[in-house]
Amino acid sequence: MRLILLGPPGAGKGTQAQRLVHKHGIVQLSTGEMLRAAVAAGTPIGLKAKDIMASGALVPDEVVVGIIADRIEEADAKKGFILDGFPRTVPQAAALDELLKKKHLKLDAVVELRVNESALLERVETRVAQMRERGEEVRIDDTPEVLSKRLASYRAQTEPLVHYYSEKRKLITVDGMMTIEQVTAAINRVLAALEADSAARAEKKAAARKPAKASKPAGKAKGTTAAKKAAKKATRKAAKKTVKPAARKAKKASKPAGKAVKGRKKTAVKAKSRAAGTRTAKTRKVAKKATKKGAKAVKRLTKRR
Repeated sequence: MRLILLGPPGAGKGTQAQRLVHKHGIVQLSTGEMLRAAVAAGTPIGLKAKDIMASGALVPDEVVVGIIADRIEEADAKKGFILDGFPRTVPQAAALDELLKKKHLKLDAVVELRVNESALLERVETRVAQMRERGEEVRIDDTPEVLSKRLASYRAQTEPLVHYYSEKRKLITVDGMMTIEQVTAAINRVLAALEADSAARAEKKAAARKPAKASKPAGKAKGTTAAKKAAKKATRKAAKKTVKPAARKAKKASKPAGKAVKGRKKTAVKAKSRAAGTRTAKTRKVAKKATKKGAKAVKRLTKRR
């Protein structure tokens, strides 16, 4: 949970911030403390702030935002934080919005403790009077005169933030004039309702995504491709079932014809060889007869001589 507490000096922001820290396990980030810690740690942005503070000048907004950017990256701020003392002006609020956007974080709520300034002054006067009666030392910045100046500064610089965050629908206003316990209970009720609403919206978004995924056009993309593949497969199977049996039948039918052709070829060869044999036999007989005749003729000529 990431929160900002708004309210004039004496409204009880510090007390309520500590109670929220304990309840939600988040950290309270004070710009003053962060500046001092950054300077002590010697970080680049801390060294820059040190030089500015040493000169007596006010630390520029970009330096403060840089210190906050470093601080919220630390492990103890991962669960959330409460910003105390920042932002004080609308430009600071805009710079903070930009920082959170870059870090993909969101501000959950801005809690304004609304109080009656006249009542605040009366409280301070009563407290100062009681301290003096007890002999206690009164801080120089805890007097009605100083408070009046601080209230005027708040109205001029910080009060416009109420309108700024109201337009962004981040503002939650609580009556700061109630007792401390009542203010705490009121803040807890509002934040609990906020968390419940946020959870309901997240659940609604998740539910909306599921039908969207399921209702993707079945005839397009993956659905169409799968259907086409299935159709092609079925066609191939059907073709195989039809072609293979026909091919087998044709093969079987061609076997007898093949045998007949082979048989005819063998018969023709045999006939040729028989004819050749017959001619050879006749030739031999003729030659034999001619030889015998020739021998007889030779004998006759011999006898005559």
